[in-house]
Amino acid sequence: MTPVARLPPHQPGQRIGLLGGSFNPPHEGHALVTRLALTRLGLDRVWWLVTPGNPLKSPAELAALNDRMEAARKLIGGPRVAITDIEAQIGARYTWDTISWLIRRAPGVRFVWLMGADNLRQFHLWRHWRAIADLVPIAVVDRPGSTLRATSSRAAEALAPWRIAERDARRLADMAPPALLFLHGPRSELSSTQLRQASL
Repeated sequence: MTPVARLPPHQPGQRIGLLGGSFNPPHEGHALVTRLALTRLGLDRVWWLVTPGNPLKSPAELAALNDRMEAARKLIGGPRVAITDIEAQIGARYTWDTISWLIRRAPGVRFVWLMGADNLRQFHLWRHWRAIADLVPIAVVDRPGSTLRATSSRAAEALAPWRIAERDARRLADMAPPALLFLHGPRSELSSTQLRQASL
């Protein structure tokens, strides 16, 4: 019998940010994005969706899922941040599958997809990326070296008609998708790739 996937605590009407990634390893840049989103978007919670594997990255350097989950919990905690392996539990390989499943399983929750500007640069390579934008509002957090390339990327240009002003950030979770927001604030130079290379 297949076990039922368990979601972090949630209630209809809550505004929850979804931060997906390999977190290989998690670092202060991820925590910075989380704190910025909680504050500026007026979110109730942020869920870290620790993926079992990124289809756009080689699995060769990927640490075990449990190890990445434990490292994430050590990095950031508290009642407003949940570290979850829901993608592994439901067998989701792509973000669109995950978000679609969450919307069905948590009706009434106002989800917002969170991503760094470096990810927006390759967003058009994600499976069903236009459909993702139709499912949930998207908040893009500025990353060093990615600002100009992200805002001129294929996905950013396609979603430009639905971009909202940063002063309206607290309205994002309540907006019907597509809706795109760029958030600026304190930035971290850290990257998981650099941290892995430094540890070799």
